Amino acid sequence: MTTHESATAAISRVTPDREHHGFGWWSSRYAVIVVWLALIILFSLLEPSTFFTAGAFRVIFGGQLELVFLSAGLLCTIIVGEFVDMSVASNFGLSAVLISVLNVNYHWDVWVAAVVAVAVAALVGVINGLLVVRVGVNTIVVTLGMSTVLLGLAMWVTNLQPISGLPQSFAQIALFTFGIKGGLPIGFFIGLVLMLGFAYILQFTPLGRNMRFVGENREVSRLAGVRVNRIRLGAFVAAGVIAGIGGVLAAAKTGGFDSSVSQTYLLPMFAAVFLGTAILQPGRFNPIGTLIAVYFLATGVLGLQLLGATSWVANVFYGAVLITAVTLSTILNRRTR
Repeated sequence: MTTHESATAAISRVTPDREHHGFGWWSSRYAVIVVWLALIILFSLLEPSTFFTAGAFRVIFGGQLELVFLSAGLLCTIIVGEFVDMSVASNFGLSAVLISVLNVNYHWDVWVAAVVAVAVAALVGVINGLLVVRVGVNTIVVTLGMSTVLLGLAMWVTNLQPISGLPQSFAQIALFTFGIKGGLPIGFFIGLVLMLGFAYILQFTPLGRNMRFVGENREVSRLAGVRVNRIRLGAFVAAGVIAGIGGVLAAAKTGGFDSSVSQTYLLPMFAAVFLGTAILQPGRFNPIGTLIAVYFLATGVLGLQLLGATSWVANVFYGAVLITAVTLSTILNRRTR
């Protein structure tokens, strides 16, 4: 097989399959959505006075800003074949801490502090990318070490104390609501635009196709003329920028941040990203599937808690979903190949 034929074959594997099949085709794409709807109906029947309310649905859809941004950041690197960026959550937390400390403790203008926080997060992405792409260090080793460093820095600059006191006006960039009876906060719509934009790039632009191509086969991508290392490095930088913006929005949402909180998002972040591979595009990491998975997880945790389960149920639910999602992803990926 010639180089051109190899490249064509690889591209065909990252091109969406538009052929319709029977029950198996539909179930592999929409089974999780059906289960999600079933959970909503079940919890609504069991707890109609608490779950089947506008407030509960605002919690599910309006309270997942952090997880949406973290999942998007993780998707950036995982799509190009970098398994896995462990530093996204800590980078997110450091950004949230930096804007809080610079504004509250050092009286910087909040918008200047926000720009600095995002810039630092982007720099972290650059460092990760250079170590992995240019030096050739293992991705997990680099990002796990970076995660520990960032968490330590966040604890140091806050002196292990939660920081609060960001201006109330600044909070509106995350909390301003749309719709009747309170509606949904703008953070929901920002996350929606982020994921839809990400999906558009992957589906309809040369950059997105090249990202998929690199994740599928780096060597063939290089032979086909794709700048593999530039795309890999760019993915780490994009992950840093998204984590930084998410951290700033999270700090605005709560008026500050606790440096230890970011690590609690690790498990649900991975659960959402891997569960997303069983939605819409089986065996493939995709933004829309991940977004649906975020709200699926939020529905399950809230419903169980309203039924009387204590806070430990979240870890059990996230862990069980992660194991199931990885298993499904492995099976579906094997079948698509």
